[in-house]
Amino acid sequence: MVAHLVRLKLALLRNGLRRSPWQVVGLVIGAFYGLGALAVVVAASAALSVQDVGLQREVTVLLGGVLVLGWWVVPLVAFGVDATLDPLRFVTFAIPRRRLVAGLAVAALVGLPGLFTVLAVLALAGVWWRTPAALAAAVPCAVLTVALCVVGSRATTTLLARVVGRRRVRELAAVVAVLPLVLLGPLMSRLGEGVAATATGALERVADVVAWTPMGALWAVPADVAAGAPGAAVLRLLLGLVSLLVLAVAWDRALGYALVHPARDASATHKHGVGMFGRVPGTPFGAVVARCLTYWVRDPRYAASVATVPLVVLMLWLVGVEGQALLLAGPLVAFLMGWSISADVAFDGTAFWTHVAAPLPGRVDRAGRAVAALVVAGPVALVAAVASALLTGRPEALPAVLGATVGVLLTALGGSSVVSALVVYPVQEPGQNPFTTRQGTSLAAFTSQMVGWSAVALLSSPVIVLGVLAVARDMPALGWVALVLGPALGAALLVTGVQVGGRSLDRTAPGLLARLRSFA
Repeated sequence: MVAHLVRLKLALLRNGLRRSPWQVVGLVIGAFYGLGALAVVVAASAALSVQDVGLQREVTVLLGGVLVLGWWVVPLVAFGVDATLDPLRFVTFAIPRRRLVAGLAVAALVGLPGLFTVLAVLALAGVWWRTPAALAAAVPCAVLTVALCVVGSRATTTLLARVVGRRRVRELAAVVAVLPLVLLGPLMSRLGEGVAATATGALERVADVVAWTPMGALWAVPADVAAGAPGAAVLRLLLGLVSLLVLAVAWDRALGYALVHPARDASATHKHGVGMFGRVPGTPFGAVVARCLTYWVRDPRYAASVATVPLVVLMLWLVGVEGQALLLAGPLVAFLMGWSISADVAFDGTAFWTHVAAPLPGRVDRAGRAVAALVVAGPVALVAAVASALLTGRPEALPAVLGATVGVLLTALGGSSVVSALVVYPVQEPGQNPFTTRQGTSLAAFTSQMVGWSAVALLSSPVIVLGVLAVARDMPALGWVALVLGPALGAALLVTGVQVGGRSLDRTAPGLLARLRSFA
């Protein structure tokens, strides 16, 4: 059975390459990337092999732990990874479950990820070539580590298949997965400041912790042998074996349950109520508010705006400037969330026809969308503003920060109400990664965004200038003026934006719908 599943995996991969030339291109690119990473691992292992045992232990345990953790976690967010042998395809075949588990485990190593993982693990095991006893322990531990990677990967994906398979969970994971990538550069720069003096001690402490986890225990066994600590080596070997056994049993049980109880489409049994529509007045304005609030709750394209809030705060914290840059968190979050509804009509897609056919007055449409956004964005922006003042130790700056935040938020909502009534452009379809960009965005759409941003910045400048002066010059009186001026000016601009955008929408709605249909 194992050999048959391996041959089946090879046949599926070969047929996939024959079916599409892009599969070949992807394979070649992946091979070059893997070879480059493998060359780095081999070179690093060779250089590490002549270092002291302490450094060898730290590097192998940390790198090895990251490798194992990657095998366990990446398949949960990288949807479609190695789906060539989906276990549920074997539901109708009378295959003993234990044989199926063994075959799927070996077949998981067929492909570039499995091949490069095996080679990388062996290269790290070769670090101990100068100590025969440690090398003798490293080789079987390397084999067990590969098994731990594969079995752990299959256990996590099988156990969480019903959760990860839900569209909303996949989309949320796609949003979350992007955030560390965006933060990687600034975070590394921040950590590099003054870390040289404490790096060795920090790495040693982290390695000590990882060495007693299922991800790093097997990697620490050769180091314990080389350091003359057989007791610790035996304990860590037992920890690795027990972890492998637990994951294997979990995978076996989860697979057995999945084969007997295949996942069903939740939409077939889910009971739908009126949701937000039961919590607002039964008027055209209430209907728009309810529909847009439903978007904010259920559509990850809107959730991406909320997900960027911690990203903005972290970025400002990493920028530093003696901690004062964090005070910009409130106004910046307010602008981003207020401007997010500039694509509201585009996110509607062809469903915008319901607004056109109602017929719905433009000002009611604009007001409903703005209020729905304000319900979500208002508390988030206010929390960011208050937190920034408290975290920087500048509570006296709170009035200025709050005034600027409220003013920018209301102004951005007014500007969005005008722009989205004039221009639509291709956006991500429901279910797609919220951070992808569709082709076809016109120069007019790009220009409208730039003009809109500039207009919001210009109209918000009075309260922004007051807020900056109040904080930079330590003038609390100006902060209180900003607290009064911000909401007043912002409210006036929001009302104006709703009126202007509403009149524009009454005129442009049929044309916008025609453009949206052309994007479909």
